[in-house]
Amino acid sequence: MIKLINSALISFRSCFSRGAAFQWFVTMVVGMMIRTDKLGATSIIRALGLKPSYEPLINYFRSEAWKLRSMENNWAAYVKRNVPDLLNIDGAAILAGDSIKVAKEGKRMAGVKRLHQESENTSKSEYIYGQLFGCVGVLAGHSGKTYCLPLACELQDGIKEIMSWDEILRQGSQTVEMISLAHRMAKIFPKAVLLLDRYYLSVPALERLDALNASGGDLRAIIMAKSNVVAYELPEARDPGTKGRPRIKGAPVKLSELFATEADRFVHADAVLYGKKEPLRYLSKELLWGKELYRMMRFVLVEFESGKRAIISSTDSTIDPLDIINLYARRFSIESTFKSMKHDVAAFSNRFWSKHMPKLKRYTKSGEPDRAGQVKTECARKCVRKSLDATEGYIFCGVVATGLLQMLSLRNARRNDMQSLRYLRTASRILASEATVGDYLRKNIFRLLSNEPNMAISQIIHGKMSTATPDFEYSETG
Repeated sequence: MIKLINSALISFRSCFSRGAAFQWFVTMVVGMMIRTDKLGATSIIRALGLKPSYEPLINYFRSEAWKLRSMENNWAAYVKRNVPDLLNIDGAAILAGDSIKVAKEGKRMAGVKRLHQESENTSKSEYIYGQLFGCVGVLAGHSGKTYCLPLACELQDGIKEIMSWDEILRQGSQTVEMISLAHRMAKIFPKAVLLLDRYYLSVPALERLDALNASGGDLRAIIMAKSNVVAYELPEARDPGTKGRPRIKGAPVKLSELFATEADRFVHADAVLYGKKEPLRYLSKELLWGKELYRMMRFVLVEFESGKRAIISSTDSTIDPLDIINLYARRFSIESTFKSMKHDVAAFSNRFWSKHMPKLKRYTKSGEPDRAGQVKTECARKCVRKSLDATEGYIFCGVVATGLLQMLSLRNARRNDMQSLRYLRTASRILASEATVGDYLRKNIFRLLSNEPNMAISQIIHGKMSTATPDFEYSETG
């Protein structure tokens, strides 16, 4: 176990211009994997028994010695090289994307705004104040269990004004930014298929997808459609010599009505959904979609024995309809990843703020300018931007910590060596959960480090526990 953790973390050394910042990154990730309380950076110090060093740990996140994109690209490349259990379809990696809203009460935190929650869970408020993160992961697994290994997680709302200060092109809508993030991760793989919820089926998102693919890359999307979706037939061929502009679309088709009007054309089949074999009936249609876009897409109408219905769209018309159904069923694994990031490693327990950020107004009227627009001086803007970078840097540490726990579970299952783990409940699956692996590490981390005293992460953590400063060269093998 410890060798895998060492190999993964040492691969980030080239992403840091200073060794001290790299050492704090290693300490942070390992601490997130084993800590028991979720009280921010101080829990890392308690979990690893570090000497009182709160200020240096916090200063790491505001350091200029690292760049988030470089670290994300490095992590995605490492996952591609070292996870043999990545799922694929016709050689294309399977990515999943979604957003998560995290409640935050900080009045001077970047990206905090009033957010609407669409969840049907009655325990959740309809509106909250918090941050919205977009996350992309790659699917991996075997033996009936699928993980979504997180690759990147970034703020995607409430930061448009801040990003405009540096003329960075992260100024689109949430759906557009999700496509941009997924395409950047997809470049690590030869080609990829992206699974998205119905919220992301929009004209701007598909326009960005086509534009990015045209500039290089091969990313296709499978997106759930809303029940009231309307598409268009292909235009009829015109007679030669007919005057006027050619039609770009045919008659409109309300897809929900096809369940009744074309019921006799549905195909009966069995699909494996959420690990269970489910009988269903489906119909595949290739239609034009999108006002003024009119892009050719494949729509798969699905009806289950229970009576539930769904409409799934795909930007690639060559993917088999049954494969589209099976693939989209795996999208839910990213929800399990969010749960692990929240509860197992506390990736969203950040509290970075800046005194230069204007206070959050709880009763902001619609149309009022962004409060970040009140920050005028270059020094103040730099401080606010650092607090934003610190937030995303903290989340990325949680991304790596969660991914490593999942990779350890996959590797132990492949080696049939699960006896060393102690399950939190019944050992119902061959793959241990992230919480189970984290519990094992929590109880054995110091023994594992002491058994490998010459390993890079052993020397780094030992150096943080004493007054000695490690002085050695890092390598992939440690």
